Amino acid sequence: MSDPRYYLISVSNKENLDLCLEYNLAGFLSSQNGLWTFLDIDVGDYVSFLYGARVKNLYKVIRKVAYKNAESLPPWKPITFRESGNTYAFPYRLELKLEREFDESMVRPEFAYVAEDLLLRGGYRKTHFQTDATTLSYVSTLGRSTQELIESKIPDTLKFADLEFVPKIVFSKAKSDSENNGYTVAKFNESILQSLLKRKLSAILKDVLKYFGSDKNPDEFEILSEKALSRGFVDLFIKLKHPVGKNQYILVEVKNRKASSEDFEQIIEYIRDFDKEGELLGGIIIASGFPSKGKLDTVNILRVKFFFHNLDESKEYYYQDLLDKLELTIVENDATLF
Repeated sequence: MSDPRYYLISVSNKENLDLCLEYNLAGFLSSQNGLWTFLDIDVGDYVSFLYGARVKNLYKVIRKVAYKNAESLPPWKPITFRESGNTYAFPYRLELKLEREFDESMVRPEFAYVAEDLLLRGGYRKTHFQTDATTLSYVSTLGRSTQELIESKIPDTLKFADLEFVPKIVFSKAKSDSENNGYTVAKFNESILQSLLKRKLSAILKDVLKYFGSDKNPDEFEILSEKALSRGFVDLFIKLKHPVGKNQYILVEVKNRKASSEDFEQIIEYIRDFDKEGELLGGIIIASGFPSKGKLDTVNILRVKFFFHNLDESKEYYYQDLLDKLELTIVENDATLF
């Protein structure tokens, strides 16, 4: 069983935050980002709410549930965004158990991992932020512990068993747009792939570390979500959970297609930008294929090919189906593999 992950969930307004706190619920929009967040966070993970540069409480995720017809379901009202005019409901929900009560400012060194992300982004602009094991250890000491039960918080009026569904993923955009406002069936995209890879990379991490010359055990590392850099965003970020003396880092770029020479140039730029002299092991590009020409002799960039075993792109799949089918292969400098 993998270690629990810790996420800060960004809340759009005070009214919605109060509802989350009142009912021990987190809700995500009927959008690609909302689905990505719902898929990315697992039962057993830990979350806090992020609003107004403050971090609120620590919760354990005890259940994930999605509802049809969410636009008419309490407790959250649909949100309309002024820029696009699009209206979104909250079909994707996490039922939470309150573990610790606290209300802390983000302006503390212990929240530096996420604070740096926010600074480089110029604001939230994201549904959730995964932080590292060190931050989870820190927040597990804040405030006061509570033994409050989830049953005492979520009334029957907020449970809709007859409307529950499990999101499906397809590879045809036309099919994904045709059912139930587009959120019960969603098109496979790069965010979903990144979430799958975060769970699958551990299967080849031993070989990855050997390639980069690390003498560490794969269990000593954590695989984290997107990391902001001064020149962009690296898709996945691998680092030691509990470094002593010095850390070890690997930057991972994910492409939901065949990689191009420009993609190699991009990750080389990220490697140059990442100011951790002597601690950055290198970078990985994960793609469905690679060019036969390009920077193939770059020692500190490892190429990994992804594919789904026995995939029928005309069918619908659950997230777990795709995770089971996903396979990763480290690519050697052999033109027959492209």
